[in-house]
Amino acid sequence: MSIQANQKYSNVRDMKGIVYIVHCIDTEGPLYESIEATFERVNSAFGFSFEPSYENLNKLQKKEIPLSGKEDAVATLVSQRRLNYKDNWVKIDEMLDEITSEKFRNELKDSFCGNWIYNWFCLDHVGFTGDNPRRRDLGHHNIFDHYRLYNKLNKITKDMIQWHFHPLAFIKDAHRSGTAYVSSSMPFEILARKIIERNWFPSAYRPGFHTERPDSHWFLEQWIPFDYANQAVKGIPTDQPDLADGRFGDWRRAPAEWVVYHPDHDDYQKEGNCRRWIARCLNMDARLREININDFRDGFERTKTTGKSTLISFTNHDFRDMKPEINKIRKMLKQVSEEYPNIKFKFTNAVEAMRGVLQIKKKTAPGFTAKLEEKSGAIVFRIYSKNDIFGPQPFLAIKTNTSDYYWDNLDFQGKNEWSYTFDFNTLAINSVAKIGIAGNTASGVTEIFVYDVKSKTTTTEILNLE
Repeated sequence: MSIQANQKYSNVRDMKGIVYIVHCIDTEGPLYESIEATFERVNSAFGFSFEPSYENLNKLQKKEIPLSGKEDAVATLVSQRRLNYKDNWVKIDEMLDEITSEKFRNELKDSFCGNWIYNWFCLDHVGFTGDNPRRRDLGHHNIFDHYRLYNKLNKITKDMIQWHFHPLAFIKDAHRSGTAYVSSSMPFEILARKIIERNWFPSAYRPGFHTERPDSHWFLEQWIPFDYANQAVKGIPTDQPDLADGRFGDWRRAPAEWVVYHPDHDDYQKEGNCRRWIARCLNMDARLREININDFRDGFERTKTTGKSTLISFTNHDFRDMKPEINKIRKMLKQVSEEYPNIKFKFTNAVEAMRGVLQIKKKTAPGFTAKLEEKSGAIVFRIYSKNDIFGPQPFLAIKTNTSDYYWDNLDFQGKNEWSYTFDFNTLAINSVAKIGIAGNTASGVTEIFVYDVKSKTTTTEILNLE
């Protein structure tokens, strides 16, 4: 990294820096895979034509079939631990009961006597009209509601729920992934429903398949300040051909170190002058971009040599057994923390870690208010925020009387003031059930404001203020 970039990252020197540890989970619910589907992935990725059979699978796992140097790569793809899926909610909940227990969390304490924290980046499996051979739990809020209820029933308050999204593939099968946000209305509808139906909106994000592209980059720039996406690694090419050349998760030009950076407008991998912050987040026990002990050493060394706080984050999925993956991470973390006895580390959530590294002290909510008024035969919804928000405009959500959901741009009326007009060009106000707005401040405080058109009542929810 250049001297200029280092100077920009260290704009405020913190001689009492600590290492923040953030466990991000791409939270997608149960996953099933048949033996036929496993071999479809192997054959597609490597250009083979194996017949699906448990005998062939066993041989591939043991590297007993000559593959012209591809034996290790194929064995990695089909290893037993990667095929040991949690294929129903009962199995996932049994895992959650163990890993969220105080006993398991306390197996490694941080420097402040805190224990392990989970950040559940929840996905909605929606918009699919094709096949669902992996038996995904389809429907709005299904994953989100399951984890929110689990936390409530078990009185878990330290773990955080945030947002994860998989762009739709053109064929719209539930087991495939695209790379384009704006090819469908799904991200807009998902967030509109979260605002109006769940009084919720994200402040942090994990990209599906680790993939960002210009359209998702610009989407995030409007509303979500904290992005756990960067998977740059130090000169380790992948031996997985289906993921080569930036096919999914292209972070080859991004900083391969534990820095948090503003992206460039035209290239999310480069440091620039955009609003949001991108953090590095490597994989746990994965077939590529896996975090290793030297990555932990890099983070602790950075804090030692600069005096600045450092954010180390890593990610896995809830549809595999998370316990051995967490234990593998904790073993490395314990060893490295003992190598750096004067550097403190802290388990925390995705928002607090960003605030700590960026030294964000002031935490305020947007302070939204809104009203409907008649103007020249139309109805105008006027929106105000007391404080500056992250991005140019709040997210607008509209629910009709027939339960259709829409997003639209707002008209800009002045500093922290916007409007939306209901007329023959948009929707008649008597066809609208609820209007919602949501936004974040730069500190990651989220506010959701919902107006009920019929009753003329409002509800407000504020998240991440403390």
